[in-house]
Amino acid sequence: MAATALPPLPPQFKSIQHHLRTAQELDKREPVVAYYCRLYAMQTGMKIDSKTPECRKFLSKLMDQLEAMKKQFGDNEAITQEIVGSAHVENYALKMFLYADNEDRAGQFHKNMIKSFYTASLLIDVLTVFGELSEENVQHRKYARWKAAYIHNCLKNGETPQPGPIGMEGESFADVEREEAGSSSLHSGTTQPTSSSTYEANNIPTSNYTGIHIPPGAHAPANTPAEVPHNTGVTSNTIQPAPQNIPLVDPSLYSAQSAGEVRLTPEDFARAQKYCKYAGSALQYEDVSTAVQNLQKALKLLITGRE
Repeated sequence: MAATALPPLPPQFKSIQHHLRTAQELDKREPVVAYYCRLYAMQTGMKIDSKTPECRKFLSKLMDQLEAMKKQFGDNEAITQEIVGSAHVENYALKMFLYADNEDRAGQFHKNMIKSFYTASLLIDVLTVFGELSEENVQHRKYARWKAAYIHNCLKNGETPQPGPIGMEGESFADVEREEAGSSSLHSGTTQPTSSSTYEANNIPTSNYTGIHIPPGAHAPANTPAEVPHNTGVTSNTIQPAPQNIPLVDPSLYSAQSAGEVRLTPEDFARAQKYCKYAGSALQYEDVSTAVQNLQKALKLLITGRE
């Protein structure tokens, strides 16, 4: 994207600097996610201060970037339809989270993993563009923020972090934010990120921890090139497709009969549509398992009126 360079970030907008930096990093790899990061920053900035001259100037340039992206990707459903965009951003946030959680549980502690936890939490912030967060996403964000701070502080102090879920208390996120703020500048529209959040397509955890449920399925893309941390031993830039456990189709759906006259509400239709959109987004990442699960949910809802 030939982005308009942003002016210096006003101090009032400190809270959105990391979302804007994430947008810059994802411009080429995930332009849809980058677009919504900027939209989140725009909406949040308007609430913070839209009257001070420096803030108005900054927001005006940011709006120019959004308009340019909207024009460039105007034929992309994830830009034109919020429900598709929401599914796209949520899937990408979950990929980041699952990569970091997988590395954490394997005891592989490094900056890339910390950054992935951190980025996942920022992208869950971005989901508020589409409405109120689900309780599950609220918990994912809380856990990701805490894990990023906990592991960062352990490594900084020369301590070995404890893998997996432990008590979430007493960790400050300020050091992680300071380090990320120093990794790239927001003053130029052509900033190149100094490091990228990465993920792997295999060995994704599917367990429960501290009340947070990680849905099953390979949520990372099966064959998308990614920058893999040097210490993983991976020598190729291309992640090979991971074997997928495809869920069996629920046999009850073959013979399901509507119990009497099923009256579907507008909310039921909206939920069914959302499941179908999630399935479509999962297929973009060749995630057959998640696609099948969501299509089954939509079918069951439409046939029986129940989830």
